[in-house]
Amino acid sequence: MKDIRNIETDLDFENKIRPQELKTFSGQDKIVDNLTVFIQAALMRGESLDHVLLHGPPGLGKTTLANIICNEMGATLKMTSGPVLDKPGDLAGLLTNLNAGDVLFIDEIHRLSPIVEEYLYSAMEDYKIDIMLDKGPSARSIQIELNPFTLIGATTRSGLLTSPLRARFGIQCHLEYYDSRVLSGIVRRSAGILNIPIDDQAAREVALRSRGTPRIANALLRRVRDFAMVKGGGHIDLEITRYALNALNIDARGLDRMDNKILTTIIDKFGGGPVGLGTIATAVSEDTGTIEEVYEPFLIKEGFLKRTPRGREATELAYAHLGIIPPTRQDTLF
Repeated sequence: MKDIRNIETDLDFENKIRPQELKTFSGQDKIVDNLTVFIQAALMRGESLDHVLLHGPPGLGKTTLANIICNEMGATLKMTSGPVLDKPGDLAGLLTNLNAGDVLFIDEIHRLSPIVEEYLYSAMEDYKIDIMLDKGPSARSIQIELNPFTLIGATTRSGLLTSPLRARFGIQCHLEYYDSRVLSGIVRRSAGILNIPIDDQAAREVALRSRGTPRIANALLRRVRDFAMVKGGGHIDLEITRYALNALNIDARGLDRMDNKILTTIIDKFGGGPVGLGTIATAVSEDTGTIEEVYEPFLIKEGFLKRTPRGREATELAYAHLGIIPPTRQDTLF
């Protein structure tokens, strides 16, 4: 039996292909241009960069941008996430250990508890926090000065952020889905770094089926590479790419099994809608948050689904995509 060595984890793969500088970050051109100016200005003043909020659908590069900002500022990055910070003491431990100019990255910042969020306000605004010592009648508060730092918050649900927290981010960047041209370039770049031979047509096919998302494009590249190694002599061409993606249930529009299941369920079980999100989630055995954050934005963006006050409705494009004849809707006077 062969020894298995050098097992490639998702983290190893991402670290290999992740851009380290703004000039090598593809797409989001306006954000990159603005961040370049803000970072250069902060360095010229000898100050920490203003606090940054990165928001948008998952997989578009928020964590990558946080790492790049840290690199460009020559700073040290400390990473955590909203759900992990249960108590003010958890946050205080992080903040008091930051050196001047350090960057604190909080992923899923919309999931901070209200008490921890309030603790952030003075830290972001005045670089100070108040810590309670003891309990009961002997309890007292002391104020601790913090070193100047940059907070980078990332969220897929910016609408859940409170106004006071959002207002404290001087730099706010909304990441958009990528077009196929930019994604093709990302796929070719990743393939080059990993020494995977790939045709331009194959790279474009991967891009077209990647839901406008670099993370998905790179994940699909790994799986297509597997098919190419086993069934295609190691070279990724258009034929093996289509074969692999079809085997993975990724259709020509980038919809996967769950996307199509959601649309089919709305049409077959609920007459095309409108139907509530919770009902859809129960019918397809998926979490409501996952549907709302992962699947729904792309389906709406591509025109397969629409959100109404009464619920979700399948569009004519969804019927056409699934090869189903839409019902005739008769308007009535009453």
